[in-house]
Amino acid sequence: MHLTKDEARLVETRAAELERHARVQVVAAVVGRADSYPELPWKAFALGTAAALLAAFVAAILRPSWTGAELSALEAALVLCVGAAAALAAAYVPPFARLFLDRDRADAEVRQYADAMFLARGLHGTAGRVGILLLVSLFEREVAIRCDQGITARVPDAELGPVIAAMAPLLKRGAVAAALLEGLAALERLLRARGFPKGGPDEIADELVQEKGR
Repeated sequence: MHLTKDEARLVETRAAELERHARVQVVAAVVGRADSYPELPWKAFALGTAAALLAAFVAAILRPSWTGAELSALEAALVLCVGAAAALAAAYVPPFARLFLDRDRADAEVRQYADAMFLARGLHGTAGRVGILLLVSLFEREVAIRCDQGITARVPDAELGPVIAAMAPLLKRGAVAAALLEGLAALERLLRARGFPKGGPDEIADELVQEKGR
């Protein structure tokens, strides 16, 4: 679970309030990561080995008396140990792994994950086509918002940018629950400004979705 029970309850309550104030069906979700990114440890290994070879080169300059065998042994040890350590860190230490993450690829993966969840949660089949998914992906530190046709007909995608921008600083600090609450509040202000009437029947559960991801 990415959020505590109390945090999840706050988010669920806020989502229900949004639905009462604007006739939409909203689901808030948190996912650990949108993809496994198998290339990240390899990128880290490549950087580690490059750094190790540089260190061996500097050692050869500082210690010209070392024999070729000694230098070869040092290079081999450095390359293997530093490269392996970097690869392991990329696999198990998210802040380090993010250093090697291509932002365009991350954005595409989060969007794809959101698209799949939107369909899986039935948000495409609500009365009036007013389903909304607000997704936070923790590893990528990105937000994706998916809206059905009843929303997009009145709210251009460009107007969702400020909603995501309001969440970004909180998400960067690790305040995931606060980011979701801010996002839901910003969505409500936007929908009410666009003239959405007060809510009708609740078609989809307001329970916060929490997934490990890929």
